[in-house]
Amino acid sequence: MPLPIIDFAAPDAPQAFCASLHKTGFAVLRNHPLPQTLVEGVYAEWRAFFDTPAKHGYAFDPSTGEGYFSATVSETAKGQKQRDLKEFFHVFPWGRYPAEVSVAARDYYARASAVAATLLGWVQAHTPPEVLARFSMPLPQMLDGSDHTLLRVLHYPPLLGDETPQAVRAAAHTDINLLTLLPAATEPGLQIQAQDGRWIDVPCDFGLLIVNIGDMLQEASGTYYPSTVHRVLNPQGADRAKSRISLPLFLHPRRDVVLSKRYTVGSYFDERMRELRSLDA
Repeated sequence: MPLPIIDFAAPDAPQAFCASLHKTGFAVLRNHPLPQTLVEGVYAEWRAFFDTPAKHGYAFDPSTGEGYFSATVSETAKGQKQRDLKEFFHVFPWGRYPAEVSVAARDYYARASAVAATLLGWVQAHTPPEVLARFSMPLPQMLDGSDHTLLRVLHYPPLLGDETPQAVRAAAHTDINLLTLLPAATEPGLQIQAQDGRWIDVPCDFGLLIVNIGDMLQEASGTYYPSTVHRVLNPQGADRAKSRISLPLFLHPRRDVVLSKRYTVGSYFDERMRELRSLDA
């Protein structure tokens, strides 16, 4: 069954949004406040940036996680053996930022963070009382004072035919964070896995905003909000020659926030990072 598309401006949008998150772990919004011209501008100039050697002057800092990650150090999804076929740049308000691009991505970061705060308010207001009782504090407050929310500018290069066998643009995985906001990418390929194991295409029409639950909200809600497995498929045919740009914003609460009896945000994040580092060893 395809994901429903929810009108952000509709009177029942908050209820429909939360119902979709509860049922599928994903929600798709139209008529949202993020300007499409801003998104398209970020896509265009960062696609050009990734095509230049200038990107290598911003190699990522292992101690902070900001900067440029080449395909040789890209992620390996949990449970997978091959690195994803992608490169990306981590943008934080306090981190390094390429001089070769405009401040549009930083503008997008601020605007998307404001929309995210609205959406977290919707979740807080339309979550059943027994689930709310699990939260150590209201969801929007978990972000107060946090400087860990991350904008990742992702570039999936064209496929040349010499890729490592079994490698894909993004192997099946879940997100670690609280909530992810993702404007529709420049090319299709994003899929989510239904409870029966089927893979479902996520709408990719320009102007849509895709939102998904991360593992931290799944943990905090006692799985009421599921962190759904998703992936990005390799294109086929003539589309293999096309690159793909996407722009996920990963909401990360303060490290001291209590998620559950088992974890704080900090202990949960550190555990996941150790798991990922062991895959790269």
